[in-house]
Amino acid sequence: MSALRLLALSYLASASVFIVAATVATRPDLAREFAAGAGALAGAVAERLTPSSGGGESPVARLDLAPPLPAEVRIAPPAAPPLPRHEQHKVAANDDRFTDPDFAAATIIPILPDLSPESAPVPAEPKLVQPKPIQPDVKVASAAPPAIPKPEPLPPLHNRIAAADQRLKGTLTPEMVQNFGLILYVSKAPTGPLAQRMLVFENKDGALKPIHDWAASTGREQDEISPRGRQSFTATPKGFYQFDPDRMYRRYHSWSWDQDMPNAMFFNWQRRGMMTGLAIHAATGKDIAKLGSRASAGCVHLAPEHAQQLYRLVRDKYQGRVPRFSYNRDTQTMTNSGTFMRDRKGGLRMVDGYQVLVVIDDFGGDGRVADLD
Repeated sequence: MSALRLLALSYLASASVFIVAATVATRPDLAREFAAGAGALAGAVAERLTPSSGGGESPVARLDLAPPLPAEVRIAPPAAPPLPRHEQHKVAANDDRFTDPDFAAATIIPILPDLSPESAPVPAEPKLVQPKPIQPDVKVASAAPPAIPKPEPLPPLHNRIAAADQRLKGTLTPEMVQNFGLILYVSKAPTGPLAQRMLVFENKDGALKPIHDWAASTGREQDEISPRGRQSFTATPKGFYQFDPDRMYRRYHSWSWDQDMPNAMFFNWQRRGMMTGLAIHAATGKDIAKLGSRASAGCVHLAPEHAQQLYRLVRDKYQGRVPRFSYNRDTQTMTNSGTFMRDRKGGLRMVDGYQVLVVIDDFGGDGRVADLD
């Protein structure tokens, strides 16, 4: 066993000499320091390998390892010189404060991708975990939180119906009440309880019974250029209208505005020798979300399901004889003020059509007095 130990120590000594020789060859400046250290090491090894005075113990090589220095006395590397002010922003990504979990989260700067102003989300505030406060033994009454004002609710349905009913009773003539069984009241006002609504009333011997209250959209009330390049004023003129029995379409496409008009019922209104394109029909595409505001080119828009329901109601129940509105031969324009044509004896001139009266009003229902003329 002693021979094996001597052989192992010889092998370690040879390997150490080889490594030291290679190091000295690459670093001549270390030769002097190495020579002094090598001499001291050889003396220590020889002393350890010399048998003790007792002569009975085999030679043993001992290697004492010094413990590492404590953390308090470790020598920190020299601090790097401060960067110029214009270079300091380059080290923000490598700053330990952005990766150290013990550092306050409030210093983290969120970096969001570039987004358009319309779709840019509002960055959420960083959530900090707050320690639970220590509850004192003595209870202290806290002040009541300030009351948050609640938004004003929309007018109740019965109030809106009452406003429209009162409005109609002040504008419908006896001839209208006698000859039209269905009244469609549409407010083109921009604001108010009645604004951009259609209220449908059944007329039973002068008693108006509300059956529908729907969101609607009337004209945008501004000068525009149509997709065909024609200049027009996108308004819904207020007045009294009836439907044209020859222009009722389940499917229709507007050539002027390049837009579908499902369940279209056109007004029987001639202006300056031409039949107008005003109608009640279903909104399509993005216009559906705009119901309740001025959003059309002049027609009255309804939700698709409401337009279909109204189309079937008119076609199925209200065909009949109706009085014809007055017509001015000089201007080739049919009146929308509510006057009817009469024969020589003063009687109403009746024609085949639909017993449905459309009333376009500019009254928002906020208590103001407005004239329908």
